[in-house]
Amino acid sequence: MNHKHQLSLKKRTALEISRIIQNQMIKSHPLKQLFWECTLRCNLHCQHCGSDCHKEADIADMPAEDFLRAIDSITPHVNPHQVMIIITGGEPLMRKDLESIGLELYKREYPWGMVSNGLALTPERLQNLIRSGLRAVTISLDGFEEAHNWLRGHPKSYAHAMRAIEMLGKQDEVIWDVVTCVNKRNIGHLTELREHLISKGLKSWRLFTVFPVGRAAEHPELQLTDQEFVQMMDFIAYSRKHSGIKVSYGCEGYLGHYEGEVRDNFFFCQAGVTVGSILHDGQISACPSIRADYNQGSIYTDDFMDVWAHKFEQYRDRSWMKKIAPCDTCKHFRYCRGNGMHLRKENGELIVCHLDRVRNGGQPY
Repeated sequence: MNHKHQLSLKKRTALEISRIIQNQMIKSHPLKQLFWECTLRCNLHCQHCGSDCHKEADIADMPAEDFLRAIDSITPHVNPHQVMIIITGGEPLMRKDLESIGLELYKREYPWGMVSNGLALTPERLQNLIRSGLRAVTISLDGFEEAHNWLRGHPKSYAHAMRAIEMLGKQDEVIWDVVTCVNKRNIGHLTELREHLISKGLKSWRLFTVFPVGRAAEHPELQLTDQEFVQMMDFIAYSRKHSGIKVSYGCEGYLGHYEGEVRDNFFFCQAGVTVGSILHDGQISACPSIRADYNQGSIYTDDFMDVWAHKFEQYRDRSWMKKIAPCDTCKHFRYCRGNGMHLRKENGELIVCHLDRVRNGGQPY
């Protein structure tokens, strides 16, 4: 066993303190982020799409009044200033009423943002969205032109994503960042991509990896080897110390000795703890990345805050995961809590263990 990569006493102590804070958060479970899957329509056809979105989805968009009615039922129970509403899809900009919905959220004093591929973000629309209260934007960019366009399935996707990034870099009203799906086609160009994004004014960059579900399972090029996964961790850790830009790994996955090195906080899957969602069909869930059926109710039959207060047991008490391999024998379960909820199949089986990826990638425990 290579003791060089064991958790240090300092890191174990920090993880234990974090665990105490997490337990308190689970007990109080304050709603801090609410995702709204506003549409399944999309103007791209991404290789890694978990929602299997289409330009013309078979399922109609949720009417704005239905979503706002749910928001109004939540408002008496929260401080709107402390609940960030994140609009996702599909592609949010496919909705022509996005500005009017955003304005209604603004009137109710909720901060709101969106996750977009940038294809339909023009200067005029950006200004209209800002006037409607838009406060945060995440743009997806998955490498330079060839790699990005391949992943997104559109020959002009890269050009439009870069246009969106350049527009955002020239304004001060909106907090923005870029999220990148790291895969075999772009992992060798992360340093150049980082410097390119810095030159466009980017301050915050999130990297993530794809788990083999949905379309992503059909494309082996999307999957990093364990060695490449560790290479990405080392890139993030180095960039955080030396690049002048806040680079971080996405919120998924306990990473062993990389905890505290590649993110601002220690791993804690907050799905169903501080993060809730309203899906395209009205289902009440947690993180919208959870594609297995762990839904807890519906805004059409249930009160959202009643569901939030009295359900989500599978999310908040994850001791059931400890009974399923490989978690049943793992000494890190007290810190990992069974990994991200979106990585569990309907039967509870774990799809990906990030700690195993670190181990197998050359960092033994």
